[in-house]
Amino acid sequence: MKAKERTPKWADCKRNVVALDRAGLIQVIHDLYASSKDNQYFLHARFGPGTAVLEPYKRTISRWISPNVLRNQNYSVSKAMKAISDYRKAVGDPEGMAELSIFYSEESITFANTYGMDDESYLYAIVRIFEQALKSITDLQSKRVQSSFVDRLNSLRENIEFGYGVEESINELWVQYGFIEE
Repeated sequence: MKAKERTPKWADCKRNVVALDRAGLIQVIHDLYASSKDNQYFLHARFGPGTAVLEPYKRTISRWISPNVLRNQNYSVSKAMKAISDYRKAVGDPEGMAELSIFYSEESITFANTYGMDDESYLYAIVRIFEQALKSITDLQSKRVQSSFVDRLNSLRENIEFGYGVEESINELWVQYGFIEE
């Protein structure tokens, strides 16, 4: 009977990474960078300057949550949400998280208003990400930035043109997070 090989774990990799010198570590990071666009986005978000680091994540969200229907593109809630998750893993900057959550909400609500939507997972994700946006902006330190994000969400909330309980759920969250009184 053949012995089953053990699946490598992070500890196995870490043991070898720790042994690398500075040049070796930089070469490994370069190889990771060159191996995939996702790695490039991660490294740009982690080490890149400015707000342009959000653009690849926004493009991914837009592609998967607001597809080009004339090209018969499909939507994918999980792929759009993965962009937010990937950014959280790369940086997790509260303002960036708020921006991506609000952007997701804008794109998904605009798409649902324009084309209609009856997919429960899509509609549930709208509510879930809207709540994530509310939570993110309440955690921000800057009242000026917080205020601009609240204005964007409020405008979006007031312009929902489809049913399925989304508008009611979002209005309940709005009250729950203390933005209007019952």
